[in-house]
Amino acid sequence: MSTKTIAGLIDHTLLKQDTKQAEIIQLCEEAMDFNFASVCIPPYYVREASNALEFQTGDVKVSTVVGFPLGYSSVLAKVEEIKKAIHEGADEIDAVLNICAIKNEDWGFVRNEIDSLVLGTHMKGKVIKLILETSQLTQLEIEKICLIALDFNPNFLKTSSGFSGGATLDAVQTMLSVVGENINIKASGGIRDLATLMQFKELGVKRIGTSAGVSIMEELSRLS
Repeated sequence: MSTKTIAGLIDHTLLKQDTKQAEIIQLCEEAMDFNFASVCIPPYYVREASNALEFQTGDVKVSTVVGFPLGYSSVLAKVEEIKKAIHEGADEIDAVLNICAIKNEDWGFVRNEIDSLVLGTHMKGKVIKLILETSQLTQLEIEKICLIALDFNPNFLKTSSGFSGGATLDAVQTMLSVVGENINIKASGGIRDLATLMQFKELGVKRIGTSAGVSIMEELSRLS
C-alpha cells in the first residue's frame, strides 16, 4: 500500500460546531505533513485555511460545506454560500441535498437543486461533492438521485455529512451500480481506521472523509 496513494484519498475533516482557529491551523499543518487531498472545514474558516496552505509544497485543497448538515436551506441560499466560499479561497464544495424534497419525491426540485449547485461551482472551475445522506434514504431513493446526477456531472457523490449516520458498503455499492465510473464516490462518516478505509477503497471509492486521517496514516506507517 502506497502511503501517497492512501493520503491522496483523504479529506482531513474537522466540522465541529465549536472548532477553534488553532485547531484549523493544526489541521492544515497535518494535511501538509501527509499531503492529504484536502482539509474539510467550516465555511467560517475558509480564508484562514486558504492562507495557511498558501505556501505549501504539496497540493492540499480547501474543502468546505454548504447547506450543512441538514440540507434544507433554499437553493438560492446554497448557491450564495458556494459563491462566498469560493471567493474566500475554497477549492472544493461539499453540499447537502434537500432530504425533505427527496422524501416527498419532488424530483423536479431535486433536479433543479443539483443543476444549480453543480453549475454554480463548475462556473468557477471548482469541485462539487453532493451529499446524499444515505443513512436517511432507501435504496430506491439513492438510485433515483444517482440517476438524476448523471445528467449534471458533479465531480463526486458523497454518502454522508457524518452528522446523521455514516457511510456503509451497501450504500456505496448502490451508488456505484448506477453511476459506475461516470461520477466519483466519496465515503464519509464512521471511517476511523485503515481496515475500514481499505474496504471502501477496494470498492472503488475515490475520496474518504475522516477526522482520523493522522491515526490512519500512523497505522499505515506501522505496517510498512
